[in-house]
Amino acid sequence: MLAQESEVRSYCRTWPTVFVRATGSRVEDENGRSHLDFFAGAGALNYGHNHPVLKEAVRSYLDSDGITHSLDMATAAKNDLLAALHEVILWPRHLDYRVQFPGPTGTNSVEAALKLARKVTGRTTVVAFTNAFHGMTLGSLAVTGNAAKRAGAGIPLGHTYRIPYDGFDDGAIPGLELLQSMIDSTSSGIDLPAAVIVETVQGEGGVNVARQGWLAELADLCRRKGILLIVDDVQMGCGRTGPFFSFEAAGITPDIVCLSKSISGYGLPMALTLFRPALDVWSPGEHNGTFRGNNLAFVTAAAALREFWRDGTLEKETLRKGEVVASALEGIAGQYAHTGATARGRGLVRGLSFDRDTELGSLVSQEAFARGLLVETAGAHDEVVKLLPPLTISDDELDEGVRLLTDSVQAVVEARSAPNRT
Repeated sequence: MLAQESEVRSYCRTWPTVFVRATGSRVEDENGRSHLDFFAGAGALNYGHNHPVLKEAVRSYLDSDGITHSLDMATAAKNDLLAALHEVILWPRHLDYRVQFPGPTGTNSVEAALKLARKVTGRTTVVAFTNAFHGMTLGSLAVTGNAAKRAGAGIPLGHTYRIPYDGFDDGAIPGLELLQSMIDSTSSGIDLPAAVIVETVQGEGGVNVARQGWLAELADLCRRKGILLIVDDVQMGCGRTGPFFSFEAAGITPDIVCLSKSISGYGLPMALTLFRPALDVWSPGEHNGTFRGNNLAFVTAAAALREFWRDGTLEKETLRKGEVVASALEGIAGQYAHTGATARGRGLVRGLSFDRDTELGSLVSQEAFARGLLVETAGAHDEVVKLLPPLTISDDELDEGVRLLTDSVQAVVEARSAPNRT
């Protein structure tokens, strides 16, 4: 049947098997082989596969003949989600945000944020960063850095200023100083932008981590210049870096926040765009979508918030487990320093980068799959092995995954170093 599917398919090429069932941190294929999942739906399954609490919420809702599709009509499921979001997430963090339900994808949340920023300010240009990834629709592609993905648009992508992300080119070009100078200069040719959009950790861009001080400096610059700050928390939100929002550790409050992926908790399509009440200048229906009312996702989202975020247990465990992975990756990088390997990341988003021999990243991913571990790659040349295990993964499974990764790196590096044979 794959022959009928478009050539655009990708993950089924990386992992050439047919998956049939999944529980927790494991996925089983049609041959009965179990794979340890360090991919977690590209970050859409922070709580693992088929978590029993969330599965029961789905069953109960379906058994009650609850509304499944509602556009933006008021439903009991949506009201309950809004109550849970306020009670469990926003109020304890002293965050006063309006909640918009865009189309149920991360790129749609970004599109809504960009449109809103331009509508509020009356300005057109948005500042984005090197190596950024914000989605595959045209507005999101315009603020994305990857050349191959941008080329897929088929048209020029404009209204964007691109500046260096924190640490770009080993920090040789200070991006925020450059932005400040360009805005202040009357001869730079740059108009005051409507917004800056940033990921606190660039996932697809190569697990590039911004320093907390750099983020605070960026937020201060935006505040002083009247520029809206958009944090794209589509992949790094919902606890991936430890706190629920990835920007919390920097002590900043963005004007607009984009959420998707794990906000539904169960891998069901859903997205939210959060913004300060003063920015809520939308006219009714000005940004909409047929499937923005996915009530099953609302049900599992509310259940996930109440199950995992009523206290700080998950955050603490994520940070602890993250340090376990970090230590292991640093050990691998040290052992294979001759390859230029380096470890990077925050919380439970981690990367092992092979900047010197960029083919190693893909080779390690392939070897890991052969050994029963699902890991993807990231970065401009797929040079980074990217780890996104479920936040609920057990210590034994985490150790197993690290061991499989270590063995995979060893096998690939040794094969790469072996003399050519004829």
